[in-house]
Amino acid sequence: MELKDLLKFIEIENKRLRTYYHNTDEDKIILAQTVKLTEELGELCSEVLAHKSLQRKQKLENHDKENIQEEFADVIITALLLAKTMNVDIEKALENKVKKINKRYT
Repeated sequence: MELKDLLKFIEIENKRLRTYYHNTDEDKIILAQTVKLTEELGELCSEVLAHKSLQRKQKLENHDKENIQEEFADVIITALLLAKTMNVDIEKALENKVKKINKRYT
């Protein structure tokens, strides 16, 4: 999947999710999306621990090793939805960040 395809999906998903917020103002939507991002990051952290067998035995017995891929995707999608709500041009932000990181090594 290319970034443009992902951003097109984010546009569609953002519209879908707006129906759940009803007449909520932007500040509350941003707060809700930030909390959701934290939730998704926690789930990713749990999967990383399980992947490295650092969870308790009971959790490891029920662990699906393929789930880590979905958790990475959830974090990325949720972060992009939050960026969209906050009017962040994510393509430009990524481009600038990559340039900044590359500058460190020149």
